[in-house]
Amino acid sequence: MQYACKHKLWFLLWLAWSATLAQSGQTLSLANEQVKLVVAQSPKGWQVQQLAVRHGKQWVKLAAPSGEQTLLYAVEKPSTTPDTTFRSITGEEFPGPKYHYQTVQWNESTNPVSLNTAGKAYHFFSGQGQTVDQNKLRFQHETDVATISSEWALDSRFPSDIIITQTLTAKKDGFFSLASPTLATVPGSELSWATVPGYFQGKTIQKNFALAYAYGHGIPSLPVVYRERCASTLCPMVSTQSGLTLAVIPEPGLARDPWAKDQMTQIDWNIGLSHMNRKAQLAPTLYYPVLGEPKSALKAGETIRYTFRYSLTDGDWFKALNHAVYDVYQFQESLALRQSKQSLTDRIAKMHSYLTDPKTSLWNVEEFDGKKIGAQSYLGGVVGSNKDAMKNSDYGAMWMLATATKDPLLMENVLPYAENFKLVQQQTKDGFFKGAAVGQYYLAKSKKFVEEWGEVVEPIGLTYYTMLDLGNMLLFEPTNDELKNRLRLGADRLLTWQKPNGSWAVAYDRHSEQEVFTDIQDVRPTFYGLIVAYRILHDPKYLQAARKGADWFIKNAVETGSFLGVCGDARYAPDFATGQSAQALLDLYDLTKDARYKEAAITAAKIYTTSIYTHPIASHQPKQVNGTPREDWEISQSGLSFEHGGIFGSATRHGPIQLCSHAGLFVRMYGLTKEPLFADMARAGAIGRDAFVDPKTSVASYYWNAMNKGAGPYPHHAWWQIGWLTDYLLAEAELRSGGKVSFPRGFVTPKVGPHQTYGFVPGTIYGEKASLFMQDGFAQPSNPSVDCLLARAEKGNRVYVLLLNDNASATTFQVALQPGTIGKGKKLKSVTRLVAPAKGEKSNELLFELPGFGMEVLAVDLE
Repeated sequence: MQYACKHKLWFLLWLAWSATLAQSGQTLSLANEQVKLVVAQSPKGWQVQQLAVRHGKQWVKLAAPSGEQTLLYAVEKPSTTPDTTFRSITGEEFPGPKYHYQTVQWNESTNPVSLNTAGKAYHFFSGQGQTVDQNKLRFQHETDVATISSEWALDSRFPSDIIITQTLTAKKDGFFSLASPTLATVPGSELSWATVPGYFQGKTIQKNFALAYAYGHGIPSLPVVYRERCASTLCPMVSTQSGLTLAVIPEPGLARDPWAKDQMTQIDWNIGLSHMNRKAQLAPTLYYPVLGEPKSALKAGETIRYTFRYSLTDGDWFKALNHAVYDVYQFQESLALRQSKQSLTDRIAKMHSYLTDPKTSLWNVEEFDGKKIGAQSYLGGVVGSNKDAMKNSDYGAMWMLATATKDPLLMENVLPYAENFKLVQQQTKDGFFKGAAVGQYYLAKSKKFVEEWGEVVEPIGLTYYTMLDLGNMLLFEPTNDELKNRLRLGADRLLTWQKPNGSWAVAYDRHSEQEVFTDIQDVRPTFYGLIVAYRILHDPKYLQAARKGADWFIKNAVETGSFLGVCGDARYAPDFATGQSAQALLDLYDLTKDARYKEAAITAAKIYTTSIYTHPIASHQPKQVNGTPREDWEISQSGLSFEHGGIFGSATRHGPIQLCSHAGLFVRMYGLTKEPLFADMARAGAIGRDAFVDPKTSVASYYWNAMNKGAGPYPHHAWWQIGWLTDYLLAEAELRSGGKVSFPRGFVTPKVGPHQTYGFVPGTIYGEKASLFMQDGFAQPSNPSVDCLLARAEKGNRVYVLLLNDNASATTFQVALQPGTIGKGKKLKSVTRLVAPAKGEKSNELLFELPGFGMEVLAVDLE
């Protein structure tokens, strides 16, 4: 109380002093309980003299206040052709000729506008300034090409924010781009973190431009201008050693809408975002319009006007991110709009039917090396493919679904041939690659296994396609000695390939056996393969090596913000492997109880939140999608994640993906941290995405721009969808029940993210052992927002029904129980509600009202 009184008195005195100075014409000021801004008149114009932010009980001054403004002008539209080339740290021209998927994007990203060299830059401090009222300042400046005015005001709702509205009136015809004023710059010695979410994050300036710009391995040293299309949250940020974060956040609606009305507008470029100003000083910066884009073309006398905010956060980048996501871009309100037309569990059941039909799932059985091997057709890009590539995706989901359904179509027609595929995929003959997966794809016509984009073998591929797949199969077949021996072969190869510092190579040339891609480090969870080996084979040497690999990974990836992806066709642009690494570290913590791994997992997961779109704000606005009426929220990108973002990733053209593998991990992270963003992002990605689901098969499209075209060239994705949906639902069940419903988790899936396998051993439901199973028709909720999972008690004649309300609002519904579906003559004896206890019920029709994201568990006793 004493401190509060002193602070209030000081604050009033400071206001009086600044008002007196303002009246004398020397300074203008804005101040509240969180921010102090003083702008002083100088021979150069009005400059920010002091900028301070309340940090705990103290005021912290920014070391380099500025106030300088920048206008970009060009008489003619700037060229879109690159005029600069860049090389990797090993000297080759980047990205190289064989990466044609990336050529267009690299050229776009290195043209003069993107590199911030286009046009003439007018740098100035405003010539005129005045106080409009106690909470608003107005500045104006004249150049030979335009008049620029701006109004600065403190936000009455969020005291850490300064709202600025800028107006430009053209004096000449031409192209104009008006940057946000540089409120303050951050000297390199004061830098603790910088990020343009979706593009990069890091704590040091990277001298090699290709490494920083293409991979986000360090902060780009050039003041590049990023597009909003892969900016997950519109909030460039720079954090200081003193614990403050400066961010610039455009007003909602300023950036492009990826589907503005009746067609895709994903690649429209309305705003530019940067971590630096034009002078390459660290200062989060917004550009509007983008020079050369349609909105930037003005005739003399025409005007543009836009609004944004500076946020001066007393805290780190994640706190600032939350402010942008929730307070400005209304993420929670967007989530509340989501309504499912088909339950997630019904989607799983329908995909089960899709996957047991060889025609719809494109299932193939081929002869190779004396075995009949089975896999699904893969019609995406693979080097050497003649539309004959085959691939399996989620072995854990395959074995899980077969175990839960006891379906002979899976047990007899799929699993044996999928297992054979896995056995012949691994090299067993002596040599440098013994134990490794020789390629993730099988080419049926040329009868060979290949990697995605070249004649290489990757250690991470060994982890994925040998260790994880064999490990997940062994969870269901623990006595399968052949699989154990193959797992050991793979583990020993990983040990051999591990470098003295704990890391691995990105890849080896299949013919020369020499390391390739030496311009990038293997900042991926390759160490996870040794976690699998330890859990299955129980040899301490595997755990020791896994920890060595994880320790290197934490230092070189998590602490620096540098991650690598796993898609060879994208030259390993950072992707969903970042989220996967968070689960890998969390699993290592579960094994060792070393708190370093838990903290690193949380940090990695926080970084992965910047791979999830949080804009535009979803609404009920009517739109047309390929002739079908939709509301905006149905096709919203907000809540969906990248395959890979940045300047290289597929999201630049295709938008995000529907494969929400991180959902279960994020629910677990919410349980650990109580950070709402984790739970809200998981739910926003999982719920109400029916506009992307093929109604015939219940398989979601992969890329956002495909809308509801279904699996398309990727039929194997249905297994990944079953895997992540199950992981998400069981993570929610554990969270909502406070741990009273819990099922052991297996290993993560290969490649696409962190979702994990279930069903290989019983779990516990309110203290009783029970096993997951699936049975169509046993329990049918009347509302598609309610998901229903089943488990059979080990003892007695009891079935548990888990009911999850996947709606932010309370939901009323009925559940119809049909005991005869699980056994002829089965009848209902009684039903007990375990979450909200009620008297024993004997009716087959039960009425429920669950709160938003609530849960009920039924113990159904049969006779």
